[in-house]
Amino acid sequence: MPVFFQHQINEFTRLGIWKIEETESFFKGNVPQHRDVTHPHKRLQHLAGRFLLQYLFPDFPYEQILIAETRRPFLPDERYHFSISHCGDYAAAIVSSRGRVGVDVEIPVPKILRISDKFLSKAEHQLFTIPFSDKTPGHAVSENQLPTLLWSAKEAVFKWYGEGAVDFRQHILLEAIDRGSETISCRFTKTDTSLQVHYREFNGLVLAWVVS
Repeated sequence: MPVFFQHQINEFTRLGIWKIEETESFFKGNVPQHRDVTHPHKRLQHLAGRFLLQYLFPDFPYEQILIAETRRPFLPDERYHFSISHCGDYAAAIVSSRGRVGVDVEIPVPKILRISDKFLSKAEHQLFTIPFSDKTPGHAVSENQLPTLLWSAKEAVFKWYGEGAVDFRQHILLEAIDRGSETISCRFTKTDTSLQVHYREFNGLVLAWVVS
């Protein structure tokens, strides 16, 4: 069973990461494809993410999934709130029967430092000591870890909000990291909401999620 990580957040909310080792035919036998995805690996990610929804909650009606104008998948009756993310050979999903959720999974890569000024404010650069637009090739992999975590946290908040039109530098403000509790304090200025972003750092993988 290729479940890489599974977490029962509370009695209403579950989270999981699926390591994709199956063929496309396995998923197509279980999951309807909701949109035309032409790239083979992206199609496999798409199917694995939806398969994971029903793995987490066996009665999840993924045949009822609709896509909003903001490209957010949702259920019209909101029986479940959910979010899906994927990268490489991994798909992550979070499902709740109670409130909004958002999840993001990432593999740290050197590009993240080069684009960090596009999603981090000047104050965040200084707070987390992230250099601006580091274009030096070949820097240590560990230097990619923290900016990837910060990006993943903001992406999880963006998905939690679900309404689009979010400026990552202005609307999602990260204020502190608590390594002990593996949380990041965040203020979402569009709705003046304080959030706790939870995270995990695995060997070569970063995961962040938000629960209302």
